[in-house]
Amino acid sequence: MLVIVAASGLSACGSSDPNVLKVGTEGTYSPFSFQGSDGKLTGYDVEVIQAVGDKLGKKVEFVQTPWDAIFAGLESKRFALVANQVTVSDERKNKYALSTPYTTSAGVIVTRADNNAIATLADLSGKTCAQSATSNWSKVATDAGAKVEAVEGFVQAVQLLKNGRVDATVNDNLAVAEYTKKTGDTTVKIAGRTGAVSQQAFAARKDDALIADVDKALDQLRADGTLAKISDKYFGTDVSR
Repeated sequence: MLVIVAASGLSACGSSDPNVLKVGTEGTYSPFSFQGSDGKLTGYDVEVIQAVGDKLGKKVEFVQTPWDAIFAGLESKRFALVANQVTVSDERKNKYALSTPYTTSAGVIVTRADNNAIATLADLSGKTCAQSATSNWSKVATDAGAKVEAVEGFVQAVQLLKNGRVDATVNDNLAVAEYTKKTGDTTVKIAGRTGAVSQQAFAARKDDALIADVDKALDQLRADGTLAKISDKYFGTDVSR
């Protein structure tokens, strides 16, 4: 069951209804969380957390929130969980309760098709990358010596890249592949890989026992083949392991 709640119409805390699970997500990050052709919220993360909600016997309500405000929304209890390809890192483990991973992916460097000067992370030194300021990809670019131009999401990053305002953007290989498949855009390319494999998880507040129930649901969904089925629908392969 899917209910979308506008970000501006929320109370200061999560739902008081124990049968409702409020989930923060962007709604602009295809193929994970985006608006379908019918205008409804859909995507890999959306379907996975809906399946988790079914296992928990809860109705899922989505609160669409820009990425750079999503953890603030979690901390202020506007929703109980973030479902938006949250990459597992030591910093996030210390600050939030993270579920067992439900996605494994790799980082890639995207440039304009006519740019042959960038092929590795080292080549980003001194260059400008368009990144969501609080994303792990922004840290990857910064650590490589790049200057970061803050954007709201991947679509905006690609637009700045195409317009020649930045040199590159670093992102998830699954998101880049989805963009290329949907748009057929030949003006940008994957110029290289970051060399790191990352895992993504759901995030809850550190003191929230909810994550233990989410983990149990994910174990069940992995065992009964549901995660593999959802993954195959969006990627043609099982990225949940």
